[in-house]
Amino acid sequence: MSKYRNNLPQLSNNLFLTDGGLETTLIFHHDLELPEFAAFDLFKNKQGKQILREYFERYAKLAQQKKAGFILESPTWRASIDWGKKIGYTQSSLKKINKESIELLESIRNKYETTESPMSISACIGPRDDGYNPTDFMSINEATAYHETQINTFKNTAADFISAITMTYVEEAIGIVNAASYAGLPVVISFTVETDGHLPSGQTLKEAIEQVDRVTNNAPVYYMINCAHPTHFSSVLSDNQPWLQRIKGIRANASCKSHAELDEAIELDDGNPTELGYQYSDFKSRLKNLNVVGGCCGTDHRHIEAICNAWQANA
Repeated sequence: MSKYRNNLPQLSNNLFLTDGGLETTLIFHHDLELPEFAAFDLFKNKQGKQILREYFERYAKLAQQKKAGFILESPTWRASIDWGKKIGYTQSSLKKINKESIELLESIRNKYETTESPMSISACIGPRDDGYNPTDFMSINEATAYHETQINTFKNTAADFISAITMTYVEEAIGIVNAASYAGLPVVISFTVETDGHLPSGQTLKEAIEQVDRVTNNAPVYYMINCAHPTHFSSVLSDNQPWLQRIKGIRANASCKSHAELDEAIELDDGNPTELGYQYSDFKSRLKNLNVVGGCCGTDHRHIEAICNAWQANA
């Protein structure tokens, strides 16, 4: 059963950490092959499951040590129908893996959660198309129909909420919000942006958030930004308008390279953890509701610890 579905602890003002870049950590630090960037493929054997367990436990221990909250994000960003088919998974096998991923996180929460470090479980879903360069744009109804299968699987698990990560255009985001609402699950929308601070679709972040809120009657619990370096979106977070109050989380890349450059990269660019921490600390003064901080591509436990240290030093 869900523990926090009706009372998400991160809705407080307390600091909540997330993990870093799961897939880039597995590929570049563990020398693993992830077909189609699908971390969920590790559930196919005991060794893979243990690697995932150790990965998340490292961050849970860090949050516990820092007396910060923690969001356990399921490794299911690619565990939807189309991506699963590409690497040989049936709808039935995907359903099993989506459930197992939440069970794994629940067991980690049971082991590491404390009063000072509450841990909510996020059921992560990703875009149907490429997260950097989408070419097939769905309508709202198409997006709802596509994502409801995975979302409905999470409904009957211990997942506390849905996180739609690396969203590239609003119609898919709205479709996900609708599907989550039909399933009775809280939902968080995380957009990615290019180096100019605009979504890959060309829309501004402000327009995207305002459109989703307008169409869904402010249904998302909050918004996030992920898979972009702080220098890519810092300039668009300075107008002090109401839409900025809807942004509660940031999971930035370690590298300041563009999505196109990262797509071509054969070596990991892990940036500068300390510098990244200071950049997050700067956002604290501009985003009054920001308290969920973590990493995306290229980040690992070093970056999350640096972000946490900078944040707490500026408390």
